[in-house]
Amino acid sequence: MPTSTGNPKRTAKRRTTKTSPNTPKAPPSLTYADSGVDIDAGDRFVDAIMGLMRRTHGPRVLANDGGFAGLFRLDFNEKLFKRNYKEPVLVASTDGVGTKLKLARDMDTFDTVGQDLVAMCVNDLIVEAAEPLFFLDYLAIPKVEHQMLVDLVKGVAEGCRIAGCSLLGGETAELPGIYPPGEFDMAGFAVGVVELRKATSGMKVEPGDVVLGLASSGIHSNGYSLVRRVVEHARLDLHAVYPELDPDQTLGRVLLTPTRIYAPSITKLLRGYKVKRVVSGMAHITGGGLAGNLERVLHPGVDAVLDRKAWPVPPVFTFLKKHGNIRGPEMDKVFNMGIGYCVVVRPAFADAVADKLARLGERVTRIGMIRKGEGRVLFRS
Repeated sequence: MPTSTGNPKRTAKRRTTKTSPNTPKAPPSLTYADSGVDIDAGDRFVDAIMGLMRRTHGPRVLANDGGFAGLFRLDFNEKLFKRNYKEPVLVASTDGVGTKLKLARDMDTFDTVGQDLVAMCVNDLIVEAAEPLFFLDYLAIPKVEHQMLVDLVKGVAEGCRIAGCSLLGGETAELPGIYPPGEFDMAGFAVGVVELRKATSGMKVEPGDVVLGLASSGIHSNGYSLVRRVVEHARLDLHAVYPELDPDQTLGRVLLTPTRIYAPSITKLLRGYKVKRVVSGMAHITGGGLAGNLERVLHPGVDAVLDRKAWPVPPVFTFLKKHGNIRGPEMDKVFNMGIGYCVVVRPAFADAVADKLARLGERVTRIGMIRKGEGRVLFRS
C-alpha cells in the first residue's frame, strides 16, 4: 500500500557550513518532517500492514512488491472463468464511513470502521448481481499514528476476507495542512464482475413478488450525525453500560458495531440460479431507510407494501428514538430499522430463497409484497 509521503529512499539531509564570527548565521535547513509529514513513519506503517493485505490475496492477485499499482487477473483458471462468464462486465462502487469515524475517535477504537468501509462498497456491488473481486482504500490523516492506522487496515482486511475480495492496495495521505490533529477520513473503492446478460437485462419487479428482508447488525454506517447529536443532547456516556440497550457492552461499542457484509450470501445465492430468474430486485438499505432505497428498484407500475410487525426492531433504534425524542417518520427516513438488505423474489421461489439465505447465515424475514401501484413503498402496521 503506497503512501503519499514520497519515495521511502528519499530523505532530506541537513547540511552544515563553516562560518566566520562575522558571517550571519544561516537559517536552519527545513525538512519534510518540519512541515508535519514524516516519511519514515509512513514507511514503517506500510511495512506493518503488508501481511494484513497478503492474507486477503488469492491466486488471482499477481505479486508486484514495490509496484505503483496492484495487479489482478480476472481469473486464475481460464476454463473456470469461461464457464462462469461469457461476457464479463466490470462493476465499480465507492463509498465512505461518514461521521461514524468521529465516534471511533471518541472511543479510541479503530478496528471496526474498516469493515464498515468494505461493507458500504461491496453491499452496493452485489445489488447489481456482481461478484466482488478487489478493494482499494484511501486514508487521509494529519500525521501518521502507527497503531491507529494498523487497526484501521486490520478492519479493512477483515472486511475483505468476509466479502471474499482481495485488498489490492491503497493510499495513505498525510495532510497536516488540511486535517487538524485528531481528525481523519477514509474512502473505499470496490470492483466486481457480472455477466453481461445479467447486467443489462434488468430485474423487473412484478405484482405478487415477495420482499425478503435480511437483518442488519445495527445502525450500520448511516445516520451517525443524528446519533452523535442524540448522545450530546441526552448527555449519554459512551463508556457506560445501559442495560435496556445491551447489558454486556458500553454504549460506544454498541454504536461501533460494524456493518454486516451480505456479499457471501448473495453471491452464493445467485450462483445457484444460473438459468432461472427467481430474484427480481435487490436493495442495500443505507441513507434514506427502507422506503428510500427499496423504491429505487420499483417501476411506476408497482408498490411495495411492508408489514412493520414482520420483523423485530433492534433495541439500539428504540434507545435512540427515546433519548432523542425522534419521531417515527424521521427514524424511518434516517435508519435501516433492522433491515439491512432486501431481496425481491418470485412468489413460487420465496420459501426456497429464504431457506437458502438462512442456511448461509442470514436472518431472513418475509416483510412485504409487491402489488400494482405507482412506484412507492407503503407501510402497514
